[in-house]
Amino acid sequence: MGAGFQTQVDTRGVATLWLDRPELHNAFDDALIAALTAELGRLAGDASVRVLVLAGRGKSFSAGADLNWMKRMAGYSEAENRRDADALAGLMRVLDAFPKPAIARVQGAAFGGGVGLVACCDIAVAVDTATFCLSEAKLGLIPSVISPYVVAAIGARAARRYFLTAEIFDAAKAKNLGLLHEAVPADALDAAIEAIVAPLLAAGPAAQAECKALVARVSRGPVDDAMVADTAARIARIRVSPEGREGIAAFLEKRKPAWAGRGPR
Repeated sequence: MGAGFQTQVDTRGVATLWLDRPELHNAFDDALIAALTAELGRLAGDASVRVLVLAGRGKSFSAGADLNWMKRMAGYSEAENRRDADALAGLMRVLDAFPKPAIARVQGAAFGGGVGLVACCDIAVAVDTATFCLSEAKLGLIPSVISPYVVAAIGARAARRYFLTAEIFDAAKAKNLGLLHEAVPADALDAAIEAIVAPLLAAGPAAQAECKALVARVSRGPVDDAMVADTAARIARIRVSPEGREGIAAFLEKRKPAWAGRGPR
């Protein structure tokens, strides 16, 4: 148990990182940001962990910044605010760059930085009653450190609207915008997550880490000589890696690859 979060890892290597401040709608402060950043670093380095599920306890997924933390920040100097902002930016970057598949399990509202957490995950599934809001402009602020990930998820055009209006939108709209991959009834949420976890566990873990790095690289464009050469070098390197050789051999021999042999015990 950590301060404001809890981690559970099952026998398959699926780690569920629970935001565990339900009475505060899983809002985060400087202490929780530091603790979550450290925990993500620990899980990233744990070879037994194959998949991360980021989840929230209680009614809300995450309300973003904790009100008491915001009150303290109101009296901070610019330098102190920069230090806090750097810490939150670091959390978002660590989650976005997490070297294993990361799924957001969104069981309730996600506001402000909570939307950033969803956008940083590779896959996002929510209950169809969830609501979302990039609420910062209502407070005279901007969704600054989460913006690279939210804009990547929903596009610049949609970001212009929802950053500026700070309006609340529902799960159907979030799916249409690209923030969510699926929106399902509450009683189908865990089954929907499991339906995604299963194929993730069947894929090569090293290949998945490389896929994430590949998407990050090509999304920065342009498709020039350097991009073409880089993508060719990446696949050549993977083909001769132990995992690449095992995957091809398993396919040709009509068997499961070594990494897919794990299951509930």
